[in-house]
Amino acid sequence: MVAHASFDEWLTEDLSDAVNRVASTVRNNADDAENLRRLSASTVECLSAEGLLALLLPDDVGGPGHLPTAALSAMSAIAAHDGAAGWCSMISSTTCLLAGFLDTATAQTTFGEAAAVGGVFAPNGTGRRIDGGVLVSGGWQWGSGLHHCDWIVAGVALDDGDRVTIVVPKEEVTLHDTWQTVGMRGTGSVDFTIDNVVVPDTRVIPQIGAEPISSDPLVRLPNFSILGAGVAAVALGVAERAWSEAVILANERSPQFSRRLLSQQASVQATIARSRSRLDAAGGELFRSVERAYQMVLGGEKVPVSSRVRIRGAAAHTVEESSLVANEMFRLAGGAAVYDSSVLGRCLRNLSVIPQHIMVAPRLFESLGRHHLGLEFDSAMI
Repeated sequence: MVAHASFDEWLTEDLSDAVNRVASTVRNNADDAENLRRLSASTVECLSAEGLLALLLPDDVGGPGHLPTAALSAMSAIAAHDGAAGWCSMISSTTCLLAGFLDTATAQTTFGEAAAVGGVFAPNGTGRRIDGGVLVSGGWQWGSGLHHCDWIVAGVALDDGDRVTIVVPKEEVTLHDTWQTVGMRGTGSVDFTIDNVVVPDTRVIPQIGAEPISSDPLVRLPNFSILGAGVAAVALGVAERAWSEAVILANERSPQFSRRLLSQQASVQATIARSRSRLDAAGGELFRSVERAYQMVLGGEKVPVSSRVRIRGAAAHTVEESSLVANEMFRLAGGAAVYDSSVLGRCLRNLSVIPQHIMVAPRLFESLGRHHLGLEFDSAMI
């Protein structure tokens, strides 16, 4: 764990203990995850055993009942040990929210009994309604962690114009080894296909207008807002690791041709301080925006567009700031950071990939800006 982290105040004692119990396994297996381009089996096992792949599973399906801010902070804490493990925790945990839109019995035998779940919401598949279900085919990208998932979700455009999310067992999905990337290699975010699979109506969720069946307030949080916040939480954890590693290095290393430690240089001191403030400010706003939305849900309110915009803006900003901090820490470290063995190098690579995610990509600010300017904009994915 980093010495000081912007997510600390939101991390509950039980989740802090759980993360601490998996920390050594997650850190020790990070290199293997990079090489395998997926999490190692022992990492998945310990994350699952501690409930860290189902942080947002509704409580009436056997979920842990964590506050959303606590769940997000746990994702950050895991990512501080290994970005890929934090990402897979985030993907599985946020996907678990879909359990709240299935009847309880189906939710319990799918999400409730799974070690992990994952998939893609984008309606890249096609399907048609048949008696008792839908017939689906298609291909999807960015299937993070699917190698260790028991159930997989996928977005589908039906021939009648409806868009739905289907829930299928892994056995009905074909994974394709496409994940050769700059960063986040350990997430195993492969392409996958489904070929003429019949999905019963009990495992089909409308993407527009679906009403939660679960009574857990978590499922009334806007799904895309929480997904965006989850992506940002992982980025924040990776940046916190970069900052912590740079602090350690600065107190141990002297530049070539110098007798002074890096930590004794005024420019280094200023860079560390500015980066600390960046992470604290961005992370604070991220968690506060989610907490405010959750209080609305607890009070029986529907989260308005303005609050969804605040969460998504905070998430995109957090990712930008995290990426900037990783770059600054890499630069500060000098030649020590350029080797494959450098944690700072891995943090930099990971924070080159995370900002490409559609939930936090820079073009999101255009949509958010239209809202702030009072212009019409499509809020369906906010």
